[in-house]
Amino acid sequence: MTYQNTLNLLFNLKRIVPNYSCDIQKNLLAVIGNLDSETSLHMANILSNYKIPQVTYCFFAPVMNANIQFPSIYQMVPKERYQYTGIIQLLLYFQWTWIGMIALDDDKGEKFLKILMPLLSENGICSAFTDKLPVFTSTEDTINIFFSFSRENMGLFGTKTKVYVINADAPTVLCLKWFLYQTELENIADSVMGKVWIMTAQWEFSSNMFSRNLNIDFFHGALSFTVNSNEVFGFQDFLHIISSHWPKEDGFVRVFLEQAFNCILPDPKQDEEKTGRCTGEEKLENLPGTFFEMSMTSQSYSIYNAVHAIAQAMNSMKKKHRTMLGDGDSLEPPNLQAWQAVPLSLCNDNCHPGYRKQKKEGEPFCCYDCVPCPEGKISDHSDMDDCHECPEDQYPNKDKNQCLLKVLNFLSYHEPLGITLVSLALCFSLITAVVLGIFIKHRHTPIIKANNRDLTYTLLISLLLCFLCSLLFIGQPQTVTCHLRQTAFGVIFSVAVSSVLAKTITVVLAFMATKPGARIRKWVGKGLANSVVLSCSIIQAGICVLWLCISPPFRDVDMYSLAGEIVVECNEGSVAMFYCVLGYMGFIALVTLIVAFFARKLPNTFNEAKFITFSMLMFSSVWLSFVPTYLSTKGKSMVAVEIFSILASSAGLLGCIFTPKWYIIVFRPELNSKDCLLIRSK
Repeated sequence: MTYQNTLNLLFNLKRIVPNYSCDIQKNLLAVIGNLDSETSLHMANILSNYKIPQVTYCFFAPVMNANIQFPSIYQMVPKERYQYTGIIQLLLYFQWTWIGMIALDDDKGEKFLKILMPLLSENGICSAFTDKLPVFTSTEDTINIFFSFSRENMGLFGTKTKVYVINADAPTVLCLKWFLYQTELENIADSVMGKVWIMTAQWEFSSNMFSRNLNIDFFHGALSFTVNSNEVFGFQDFLHIISSHWPKEDGFVRVFLEQAFNCILPDPKQDEEKTGRCTGEEKLENLPGTFFEMSMTSQSYSIYNAVHAIAQAMNSMKKKHRTMLGDGDSLEPPNLQAWQAVPLSLCNDNCHPGYRKQKKEGEPFCCYDCVPCPEGKISDHSDMDDCHECPEDQYPNKDKNQCLLKVLNFLSYHEPLGITLVSLALCFSLITAVVLGIFIKHRHTPIIKANNRDLTYTLLISLLLCFLCSLLFIGQPQTVTCHLRQTAFGVIFSVAVSSVLAKTITVVLAFMATKPGARIRKWVGKGLANSVVLSCSIIQAGICVLWLCISPPFRDVDMYSLAGEIVVECNEGSVAMFYCVLGYMGFIALVTLIVAFFARKLPNTFNEAKFITFSMLMFSSVWLSFVPTYLSTKGKSMVAVEIFSILASSAGLLGCIFTPKWYIIVFRPELNSKDCLLIRSK
């Protein structure tokens, strides 16, 4: 039919004789049309042979290279690919990721799906179904097809999809209207009401005579793209003139008005009265908008521009200048405005923050399960493909949807644990100072002189420093305190334990020297005791100096050991050197315990070995339990364990060794005499 009518345009008197012209004829200079791209291409097959330009106002799919295949075709509208981009933007804007696709079951419908489906996938949008409407060739065919077309074949039913994208050319829209009309007849129209229809540009919604009374309530709220258009001055007046004074010689206008108003216009050649004559009061503005629009539509504006373009081209030809027509400007993305109720069109509910998407086996990628983020990770947006970790100085909250700033973790002077430990350290330091003062005051009494007065003073002073050095472990670590913590603790404790060892050795040697002919007597005296204390302390000091030279402790932060906290700590630097210090101190303590254990049965008066044995048992127990406890704790708890070990072991030495002497000096001074000591010795 298209070829037939195109040839009729080219040749006079309805005699189609291609390439043959006789007598004077009017030459066809240009053709405007058509709204359908398929019809336009059929026209171009003939018109291009005669180099007759064709100005179209239809869209050509991106797969059609119409301008290359037919150079004589000029488009008055932008390329079709722009509206596909607009559709994707619209769907993403409203987060419609579960949609239905509707197209005609023909080549044009296939091209529409072929172009749009990959774009949907690239942008994370899934097609719940693809409905291909049947093709018809006549009005009678339409009725037969749609009444025989089972609705079970349509994805439009039985799905929670709320949004449908339609290739809205005239045949597709007409087919869809008839199909929806069938749902009314079968009382199932409620299943397709309230849907959102997204139409491509240049859609043809006007009704013909046969379908003018069909219900279009289904399409209320439909969204469509349009080509830019402007109101043309005088257009409304032009329509009014056509309505009131239609040109008698224009057969097209006559047919249109008769169909529009469903009446018969008077014919001057026929005077007889006929039923259904037009009254002459019919106005175009009274027609429903679905049948005729009074405003300048995008199609009308494109035709209006086409006429002007041809007129300008003809003027230019007179000046022997050809004006090249371009493809038109690109469509701008729509300025979208959300209305009151935007429906959701998703395969499943969105994954809330704190959850991530997990693909369902055998389902499209738009269908997924929502699973909680793993420990240590968050998702702070909806529908995230994966959870991510927080920055180092932050941690996930309970709901795993937000990162919170970590707090600093160190043993502070202001918290209850820190206050308790400081109070204990100061209390024990005060007790030690009082005991030292009492011993200095009674330094000339037999009980003080009998147990090596200088070693007693050395031990008490070292214990006082042990209690005070625990204060270095409290507060936020700094470079200086990190250097002093372990080294000061190691050296001072070595002095204290070596003093106990020296006292034990002195007691043993003193009793051995009382035996007749004993050669050991020359070893008894202050020189041996001082040598033991000095040598043991120097070795420990050497280890600490080597530690500071090789790999000293330093201030460090641990971001990962404790959730929600940044542990500010003193890194030991060389762990091996740290355990060397502890190991050496443990070695001295073990030797002292062994010597004191074997000397525990010596006469009790001058003998401290029994008390030293008890003190070293307590000391060793504390530090043996310290190692596993220290390794199993983190942050401030680790520091608190070491402080407690220092205080407990020091208090054990102070209590076990000096409490009996302190009791005699303070509460039983009558026993602190030389005669009493001799009697008890015997």
